[in-house]
This record gives sequence, C-alpha cells and structure tokens, in this order.
Amino acid sequence: MTLQPEPRNRHDPNAIAVFSARGVQGGYLSAERAPLVGARIRRGEEVQAVFQGLDKAVAYIRVRFGGGAPTLPVSKPAPTGRGDGNDDFYPDAEGPDWGA
Repeated sequence: MTLQPEPRNRHDPNAIAVFSARGVQGGYLSAERAPLVGARIRRGEEVQAVFQGLDKAVAYIRVRFGGGAPTLPVSKPAPTGRGDGNDDFYPDAEGPDWGA
C-alpha cells in the first residue's frame, strides 16, 4: 500500500489517500489518523503500509515508520468441528446428561 498526502484536497487538507501496489485508490485514512500520519510523512520519516483486512465497507491497513515492513497480527485458525476440517459440526463442550 502507498500513502499519498493530498494537501490540496478541498474537503480536508490533511487527507491521505491510500493506493494499492497496482496504483488503485482504495480510499483515505480516517480524518482522525490522517493529521498524525501526515505530520510524520512531512518530516521525511520512511513509511511502509500493508493491507490487513476488510470488515464490511472498512479496510484496515498496518503502517510502520522508520524502516522495515509492518507486521500483521497472528490470526486464530477457524474451528474445525470434529477435527477433520471437512464438516460444519461444532459440538458443545462436554456437559451433564440431559436424560434424553
């Protein structure tokens, strides 16, 4: 991901556009984060950004200043049911007999 400040943006002079590696604009940083990130970019700090994930209409990126690539959090594996990974059966934890 590439972060590109837009100081001439008529809606927000702190706006920072977010572009994919292919040059497609994916959106903007939030108005809350843009001034902080923009100040560091203007100071000449090296910045790297990677796509983290998507939640409905909101994309999340990870940003790292000062060199090196940002790290993504370790995701937890999805439950696998009985353990074979080939079904959608998720048994409840062991419990008392229900007299059935």
